[in-house]
Amino acid sequence: MCTTCGCAGDGATIDAADGHSHDHAHDHSHDHGHGHDHGHAHGHADGLLDYGAGPARAHAPGLSQARMVEIERSILSKNDGFAAANRARLARDGVLALNLLAGPGAGKTTLLVETLRRIDGAMPAAVIEGDQQTSNDAERIRATGVAAVQVNTGKGCHLDAHMVGHAMEHLHLAAGGVLFVENVGNLVCPAAFDLGEHHRVTLLSVTEGEDKPLKYPDIFQDADLVLLTKTDLLPYLDVDMATLEANVARVALTARVLRVSTRTGEGMADWLDWLSARRRAWLDGLATEAEARAALLRAAE
Repeated sequence: MCTTCGCAGDGATIDAADGHSHDHAHDHSHDHGHGHDHGHAHGHADGLLDYGAGPARAHAPGLSQARMVEIERSILSKNDGFAAANRARLARDGVLALNLLAGPGAGKTTLLVETLRRIDGAMPAAVIEGDQQTSNDAERIRATGVAAVQVNTGKGCHLDAHMVGHAMEHLHLAAGGVLFVENVGNLVCPAAFDLGEHHRVTLLSVTEGEDKPLKYPDIFQDADLVLLTKTDLLPYLDVDMATLEANVARVALTARVLRVSTRTGEGMADWLDWLSARRRAWLDGLATEAEARAALLRAAE
């Protein structure tokens, strides 16, 4: 897993809404004085080599499982600090943040474009786009009239909370609005990094097959919503939707599952209803907290 080496900070840049690019190199010192413990931590069973069987649930040549766990904890601890700061800023500004995760080509950007067109100013919105290279997706978002910041991660395979925090500095986050964060297309690494979001939405195209949730469970396990996209292609595919949805349910125990097509509009109303409900709940929660703080202040006077 990429947390064993911290690849996310390599060569990241931010293309702000004004079109200016900002280098985003992380000044993190990584200890590469690895010990040469080549003890193998993987399971053997009927021709299966399971490199996820050890405590680190991963393998890196030259690193022991203990060292990998130590490095991962250090990286994720730093990331969690930035995520907490992002979450505090979002609470201060009254903005709901969603982290959209999926493999490449699942339709994240297309879903966002169609969502923003349907919202059409009904709720304030802004977008952070994550990709290794190009500003193509941010340009597609800006064409809808919504502000977007492109974060290019270079060799990094996911966004992290530090990147998202810097991107937020280049956006006007209107109170009561929604910040959509489109993560780098990857079914593995983005799952490990809290960005400070309030909800995770995982997309899976029906073209990817029924077994993807079982092969890549981490990206589904913490999802609040799973969108099965490109359902307009089902007549041309040999896909058993009942099996696909059952496999999602096996790993995404609390997530709601919706079938969606941006071409036919299937499921878009349900997706927007889910979004509106989460936004209302978020704003109601902020109002309740504000009332509680005010009551405490009055009691202390």
